[in-house]
Amino acid sequence: MLQRIKLNLEAVEAMLYFWQAASEKDNIPESFFYDVSEMTALSVAYDDEFNAESVRRALSSIKNREPFVGNKKEKKFWNNNMWMMEDLEYTNAMAAPVKQLNLDSLTSQIKGSKFEEVEVIFAPLHSEEYIISDNKLIINFFRVKPPIMDDKTCIGEKEITEYIKEKLEEICK
Repeated sequence: MLQRIKLNLEAVEAMLYFWQAASEKDNIPESFFYDVSEMTALSVAYDDEFNAESVRRALSSIKNREPFVGNKKEKKFWNNNMWMMEDLEYTNAMAAPVKQLNLDSLTSQIKGSKFEEVEVIFAPLHSEEYIISDNKLIINFFRVKPPIMDDKTCIGEKEITEYIKEKLEEICK
């Protein structure tokens, strides 16, 4: 039975720092890129075309204001990160409702779980909207639509809490 839903924003917090620092041309140590690339939030998306080195190269390219050459997934990741830096107000509008998420009420709504704890992780991914890995739901932060016109934060066409509930039910089957 599901007892706890853990929210993990570690990768989003790290990237908020990166986007702000890179846009202000602050010095970002190379070790930061390695640390980010090792986060579970990103490593679950790794495959033959996109890996830790892809993350490091893309972020380093952004920091150093260099052209980026890569495959389709790497370019998508690079492009999404560039987009975040173009409008930091919009980026912060995306992050604010995610930081305020309270998923405690969902524990009693999700029935028949094979896990006692599940983890919802927001991560800056390349193209997937979400990834399920064991008891982890990794949601692509770039797909969050902030509440600009109304009071609803959405992913796709669904309100964010409803979206998360639907995906957690998929995990807990």
